[in-house]
Amino acid sequence: MLNVYYGKMQDVIYNTSVYFSNVFQKTWLDDEYVRKMIKSVDKSEVIGDYLIKSKALGMIAPTQLSGGVKTLILTYFKPDIIFNATTCGDNCARWFLDMAKKEDRTINLRHIMDFGDKDFEIHILNNDMFVHSMKELVLVAGDFL
Repeated sequence: MLNVYYGKMQDVIYNTSVYFSNVFQKTWLDDEYVRKMIKSVDKSEVIGDYLIKSKALGMIAPTQLSGGVKTLILTYFKPDIIFNATTCGDNCARWFLDMAKKEDRTINLRHIMDFGDKDFEIHILNNDMFVHSMKELVLVAGDFL
């Protein structure tokens, strides 16, 4: 289940980029799921432990990945920590939903992320409601932003 809390929240990692730089483990890039996220969101390919081939930037270090991919990777490897996913674009939404199918995940948002046209289930923590479509989500999340 994907849990979302909208607006300011206690005990959240807000600066995911700095946090990522301090906790990154090179073995994370060996994970096929992480490689798929990087390819999907940043259009980049993992070449080695500390090397990623980006279409836009050329050869980069993992710390130069987008804020969205960094937040996805952190959410994937650290499910007990809540991260602010506001730096994530809508292209990250499907990955949050997919991760949460296997194990509960909680994210903090300060905008309405587009989770797509297909049905889904998201638990809005602000009011303990469950939403199943973007129409429902917009109506509920709008009260908290």
